[in-house]
This record gives sequence, structure tokens and C-alpha cells, in this order.
Amino acid sequence: MSHAMVLVTCPDEDSARTLARALVEAKLAACAQLSPITSIYRWENQVEEETEIRLILKTRAALFPRIQTFISDHHPYEVAQIIQVPIQNGLPEYLGWMDENTLSD
Repeated sequence: MSHAMVLVTCPDEDSARTLARALVEAKLAACAQLSPITSIYRWENQVEEETEIRLILKTRAALFPRIQTFISDHHPYEVAQIIQVPIQNGLPEYLGWMDENTLSD
């Protein structure tokens, strides 16, 4: 079974928490971790600096298309960061827990 982390940024803790909870409740992610970050990026020819909340979702790689659609439908940003990072290795018991708490492929 292939596993992944999905990285998402949100503008504030409320929107991040709402999105994270919905993804876990829908079993699209086994876990969502929230962390405050500072992002410096280019948007519309301007360099911007914002405080954001980063979500790290732990999931099955095969669920990425559904996760991407769900986030796109519920995210406040015009262009949301939605990036899948494959998990190459992990504690077998943890990966099994991820499988038990996400939808089957």
C-alpha cells in the first residue's frame, strides 16, 4: 500500500481546523497536523509575506485526487497549495494505522 503526506496552507487557524476535521471525518486523511508558518511568495507580481497555517495530512496516496477535489471545493484561496509527498518508509504499525483510518482504494 502506498502512503503519502499532503501539504496544504490555510490563511488562519479556523479555516485550517475546519478543513482538517472534515478531511479526517471523511476518512480522506488518517491524521491532520496544524502548524503556524510564515510564507514569503510572489503573487500577482508582488512579493507577499503572510502568516499561514500548514496542514500535513497523512493518507493513502491513491486518495490524492479525492483530497485535491475536496480541498479545492472547500478552500478559501483562489489557488490553494495542495502538494502530495510520497512516504517511502515508515513504522509498519503506523502505516497500518493509516490504512485502518482512511478509505480503501
